[in-house]
Amino acid sequence: MTEPEAAYPHTMRLQRFLARAGVASRRGSENLMTAGRVTVNGQVASELGTKVDVDRDVVAVDGCRVELAAGPVYLMLNKPAGYLTTMSDPQGRPTVAELVPTSTYPGLFPVGRLDFDTTGLLLFTTDGDLGQALLHPSHHVDKTYVAHVDGRVTGKDLEPLCRGIVLDDGPCQPARCRVLKPGQALCVCPQGIPRGTSVVEVTIHEGRKNQVKRMLSAVGHPVLALHRPRFGSLRLGDLAPGAWRLLTAQEVDSLKQR
Repeated sequence: MTEPEAAYPHTMRLQRFLARAGVASRRGSENLMTAGRVTVNGQVASELGTKVDVDRDVVAVDGCRVELAAGPVYLMLNKPAGYLTTMSDPQGRPTVAELVPTSTYPGLFPVGRLDFDTTGLLLFTTDGDLGQALLHPSHHVDKTYVAHVDGRVTGKDLEPLCRGIVLDDGPCQPARCRVLKPGQALCVCPQGIPRGTSVVEVTIHEGRKNQVKRMLSAVGHPVLALHRPRFGSLRLGDLAPGAWRLLTAQEVDSLKQR
């Protein structure tokens, strides 16, 4: 007999239950199970064929109960420097998992990454499908960075980046770049722009490792500090460093529409 397709059948596969509860995508839910992070009635459930009774069984992820009434969660963090963009680190270094409410929203994961010393907007969700879609190159989600760099930068210096520079791992797509004035650079230079340095804004829609840092180094202006104030349609605004907030319904809709 096949599994019923009602809205919430009394019995369903555990990974489907987790996906419907907004913990992660079906594949992500399977990964949580095989990692031993899911329990049913207090017992670790790592077998992918496990079924649960949605009316009676108690399902938990990392010790936090999960219910079908829950939906996907979307939040932004203003990541401070000094944190790895990962949910755990075997070496015990600080991670962004320490800054977001994983006990309240089990299954949260960061969409993309920011370097250890890079600050700014980092999106988290339990919606695995949307997370994967936002990172796919075909969707061209803009990511805007403000970089404090060494040297005096002019618009002419940034022209190679606007045309599309070639790095050691291949060509970059054209970026949007501009030199910022002191009043526009407070997120990286709150005390003003030091002599002999500049602040530039760079918008890309790729996500290669250290891409903005490598791009600016390639035109002779190594990055001293890097901050991301925007990701897609999301803006960090006045969210304090280290703080997080849930996205509004309008912000979620704008991400899904892309």
